[in-house]
Amino acid sequence: MELLERFAAGDLDAFETLFRGNQKQVYAWIVRIVRDSGVAEDLTVETFWRIYRSRARFDPAGNFHAWARRIATNAALDYLRRARQETQLPQDLAAPPRPDPAVRCETRARIRQAFSQLPAKYRLVATLALVEEEPYDAIADAAGISVALVKVRVFRAVRLLRKKLTSMGMEIGAKT
Repeated sequence: MELLERFAAGDLDAFETLFRGNQKQVYAWIVRIVRDSGVAEDLTVETFWRIYRSRARFDPAGNFHAWARRIATNAALDYLRRARQETQLPQDLAAPPRPDPAVRCETRARIRQAFSQLPAKYRLVATLALVEEEPYDAIADAAGISVALVKVRVFRAVRLLRKKLTSMGMEIGAKT
């Protein structure tokens, strides 16, 4: 508690201690959202910069980890909103095509492309719920929304993914 009070008062040593103690968890959370370790490193630094700048609004009696996760989620969401949509080239471009792996690679590429075209708010919850299998209540806490809204956004994200994949010529069953 004393550490959090010192941090809220602007003590740099307290901030450094909190940074060292929470850096790995914040990075792990962000990398799960953005799916890129280099971007996650930058966003981790951005998150702690935001944490330090808003230290006066932090309640020392509150949960620092939850507060940091919320700020990290917002930083990742900001990144997803402004990230350019890029088409990735297959990594085995020079390799001769093999039937099974090529089909799987193409399928993954199409899914990745469809996923990247989701609006950021849907991509955030879909990544955490469908890919990372985070519980809805944890996603709701991190995103600052209700569990019901998480469920709605996951449902809409799945519907948009199905629609996009169907338009790309992929056959989508009733259950994916």
